[in-house]
Formats: sequence, C-alpha cells, structure tokens
Amino acid sequence: MKTIGLLGGLSWESSAEYYRIINELTREKLGGLHSAKSLMYTFDFHEIEELQHKGDWKQATKLLIEAAKNLESGKADFLLICSNTMHKMAEDVEKSVNIPLLHIADGTAEKIVAQGIKNVGLLGTAFTMEQDFYKGRLSAKYGLDVVIPEKADRKIVHDIIYNELCVGKINQSSKEEYIRIMKDLVDKGAQGIILGCTEITLLVTQKDSSVPLFDTTAIHAQAAVEYALI
Repeated sequence: MKTIGLLGGLSWESSAEYYRIINELTREKLGGLHSAKSLMYTFDFHEIEELQHKGDWKQATKLLIEAAKNLESGKADFLLICSNTMHKMAEDVEKSVNIPLLHIADGTAEKIVAQGIKNVGLLGTAFTMEQDFYKGRLSAKYGLDVVIPEKADRKIVHDIIYNELCVGKINQSSKEEYIRIMKDLVDKGAQGIILGCTEITLLVTQKDSSVPLFDTTAIHAQAAVEYALI
C-alpha cells in the first residue's frame, strides 16, 4: 500500500471528508481493520484565503510547495491537493517534488467522458469558475464544453462557499439557491454538473439535480485509494 500525501486544511471541512472517504474505501476494498496509510499537512486556511483574495498567488504557491516537500520528506508516495481552487498552482507543485500529483480535474473529467457527456456545468469558487487553470484543462485535455453561472450567480456560489460551507454552516436557503443555479445551468445545456469546490458536497447531493453531479471530493479520494492500492 502506498502512502497518500494530502495537502489539506483548504478548508479542513472538506479535508475531513477526504480522510473519511479514503479510509472507508480502503476498508471496503481490503476488509477487516484496514485503513489507508496517509500523511496530511493542514494549512491555517485564514492565511490561504487572504492570499487568494489579495491575488497573491505567488506566496500561496510558495506555501503549497513547502508543504508538498514536507510530505515528500515524510515518505508520502504521491500527493493530492485537497482543493479545486488550489490546483491553480498544481503544475508548480508537481515540478517541485519527485513524486506524482493526482490532479483533481483528471479523475472528474474521465468520469464525465465515460458517461458520454460533452457539455458540463461548473460550480466552484470565482477563481475556479472564471480563470482558465481548471476550465482550460477540461477543454484542452478532454474536449469538454464548460458552462458557468451568470456573474451575479457566480458571486452567490462563491460567497456561500467562503462565508458558510468553509465554516461548517449549512443553510436551507443557500441550498435552494444552489439548486436554482444548477437548474439554470441545465437550461443552458449542461448535461452534468461538476461540484468544483470540495465543500459543495456538504450542501447539495444527486437528489437535488436532474442531471448527474460529479462530486470532486469523492472522485479525488477514490482515485487516491485506487492509486495507493495498485
């Protein structure tokens, strides 16, 4: 069994989900008292969030690289960045270490393509929805057409993530807003929707959507277990 290196605390709410899913899947596959071998570096998300909203991606990248090197030194066999947004610096992190990094968008895209879906909606932070580091990978590498919400709705999605989900608040009114926004994406032609922030799975589930939802947290965790057990 390989040792999984987790770059977490981005936020810890979703990191806890990663840890739970990875260990549950490992037990399911191996039985008995088995659990995953893993190392987790957890950031103080307050510091990361400030850098994100200041646009200081250079310093955020530096911190992520330092943490990745710490995990490598601790004998992690491969890495996961437990955040969609922080995959903005995935390429730089991968170049800084000598162990593989499993990109969150790849496993997600593979499942989308396997279902024959071409047009996919994307929910996430404003950084993920609006910048090209995520959408561009989905389009260039997998040929997907990505649909995002209108500007006002992108702000709603973003604010709920940071002001509620990242601090453990689950509000019915916010759930209803997400359901409305997902319906609008479907009306725009989305055949499926990516839950492109690792906290969104805390708010909405498949029963809230008329099209397939792709839970990046669960997909990424599953990919980690499969790779660890090869």
